[in-house]
Amino acid sequence: MNPDLDLALERVIRAPREVIWRAWTDPARFAKWWIPAPAICQVERLEARPGGALVTSMSDDGITFVPQLDATFLVVEPLERLVYTNAIDSAWRPADPEPFLMTAEITLADHPDGTDYRILVRHGDPATRARHEELGFADGWGTVLKQLAAAAESEAGR
Repeated sequence: MNPDLDLALERVIRAPREVIWRAWTDPARFAKWWIPAPAICQVERLEARPGGALVTSMSDDGITFVPQLDATFLVVEPLERLVYTNAIDSAWRPADPEPFLMTAEITLADHPDGTDYRILVRHGDPATRARHEELGFADGWGTVLKQLAAAAESEAGR
């Protein structure tokens, strides 16, 4: 991790890696935790394979949905790691997404209490990293991580 360019979160989730993997790769499960509540997520495409699409929309009222993420998976290592970027959209075209370009890496590892879950979000320059932090990286991604943990722990019966 480069502290000038990257932001990170880490948490032990009291659920097996398989449960968290399904939460990331099953569209119905993914939609339940991806957007900070009370907003609602709609998964347009979730193709967990290298070159596959990750496209979501969001809604504050459950009726009108607006684009939220149009990204491409770069790396998919089952039960261990997912890497995606919004620098390339789901049609493999160079993108210029608002509010910034990023590449996110999610890693899962066994932990005595469940799964060590890590998020590393890479940015191209310090200004972009700072902007992401100012826009609420810790709160937004932290909220989503809490929602993921709650869903996974519930599914695992913990």
